[in-house]
Amino acid sequence: MNSRADAIAMLERLGAPDHLLQHVSLVGEALEELLAGLSELGISPDVETVCIGVVLHHAGKILYPNELVGPGSEHEAAGEALLLRHGVAPHLARICRSHAQWRDMDVSLEELLVGLADRLWKGKRATDLEERVVDVLSRKLGRDRWELYIQADDLFERVASRGVERLARSMSVGGSAS
Repeated sequence: MNSRADAIAMLERLGAPDHLLQHVSLVGEALEELLAGLSELGISPDVETVCIGVVLHHAGKILYPNELVGPGSEHEAAGEALLLRHGVAPHLARICRSHAQWRDMDVSLEELLVGLADRLWKGKRATDLEERVVDVLSRKLGRDRWELYIQADDLFERVASRGVERLARSMSVGGSAS
């Protein structure tokens, strides 16, 4: 799997419903804004991994469609297993779990960014996740945490501020906020 388009094609082959495809598109929009802002701060994660990860992060909801419209976490491990069975690289498949279980796992910056985009897309701020991203970035860049936090917080707020509009588009496909 080499691109976002490959990941979308895989979801389609696996029978992803329209609402799931719309969700990953909207999370992808938030991710693009996030990546552009991080680039302005001199931060360059593995963009391919993050972009593919955003498409695949809810693959397990194909198997647990009730979690498209309601709460649940069964899709996380199920998604990872599904993707592994279909030949997806382990570091990409595990994003099905790590985007939500980042507190309990040793995760990469890229996995954290998928989880962050999955919250910011609908305007939801997640202080604990945002602080973890800033901590990783601060260590990686050797920059002052608080200076970076101020810049990152502004970025996160900008991305989240478009959440209401993205959420409205999500609802127009016939689901709820995944």
